[in-house]
Amino acid sequence: MKRVPGVIEVVRGGIVESRHRVHVAVADGRGALVASCGEPGLEVFYRSAAKPLQALPLVEDGVADRFGFTEEELALCCASHEGEPAHLAGVRSLLAKCGLDESALRCGPHPPFAEGEARALVSAGEAPRPIHNNCSGKHAGMLALAVANGWDPEGYHEMGHPVQRRMLAEVSRWAGVPEAEVGTAVDGCGVVCFSVPLTAMAASFARFAVAAHRGEAPARIVGAMVRHPFMVGGTGRACTEVMLRTGPRAFVKLGAEGVYGGGLPERGLGFAIKVSDGSRRAVEVALVRVLFALGVLDEGELDAMARFARPRVRNTRGEDVGEIRATFGLDPA
Repeated sequence: MKRVPGVIEVVRGGIVESRHRVHVAVADGRGALVASCGEPGLEVFYRSAAKPLQALPLVEDGVADRFGFTEEELALCCASHEGEPAHLAGVRSLLAKCGLDESALRCGPHPPFAEGEARALVSAGEAPRPIHNNCSGKHAGMLALAVANGWDPEGYHEMGHPVQRRMLAEVSRWAGVPEAEVGTAVDGCGVVCFSVPLTAMAASFARFAVAAHRGEAPARIVGAMVRHPFMVGGTGRACTEVMLRTGPRAFVKLGAEGVYGGGLPERGLGFAIKVSDGSRRAVEVALVRVLFALGVLDEGELDAMARFARPRVRNTRGEDVGEIRATFGLDPA
């Protein structure tokens, strides 16, 4: 029987104006479903939520140590960043350390997500470049992996390149899904993206969290993310704000089209969220709701994160005209 998804409601004048459907899976390190909402078996693309898994070869292959990557730079390899100065400087540093420059990046250009930086670019009469792409840190990490392994960096983003074959292997490994059963497509930034059932996605973050808690290689990725959350997102970002508050209790990562994933290292759990219509405004509310339901955030922290947990709807005059709220819980498996 098909299960009813959770709902994020947009309320105006006391009337529910819009509804976003939400699916959630929470799994443990064995891959068992612990709790859920909606359809935990839904096939979902990780999109950028896969970045912590994709950054792991930099640690396991000795790339980070060989090139002297800092923790901030490792966090940037997991980022969907705002394009702020520290992010751009970090990408340039990553590339320089492996003997490349930004001309090697194959992510398409777009204006910085940070509105001030986008305006500054326009004022300077400059067009966006690949380095401004929110995924440029991931791309720099992939280029470093290619250089360190002696693979031709050209075409590193394409299906069939050793870098992308390694990315597929990592997703398969942590999700517990055979490579032949992992769905593939082209991501917004041009690299390969991967899909698995939502429960398997949650399990991948749970296994990653367990390994991090044991002090294995994922500990360096998780540690970099939770100690330098600004590099993972940037000013005003939900992921950055959550990790600033939770510290080692949780690492979280946004993915495009209404996806969020994360892990709770001390508890050996992972979660994955998918909003059916791909809404960014809804998935941030869902993220905070899930963390509260799992006991990661307490009432005080929930209140402190009200702009993400229950954001206000405002009109062009700046008047408060409504709110966005979560109306779902998690059902134990």
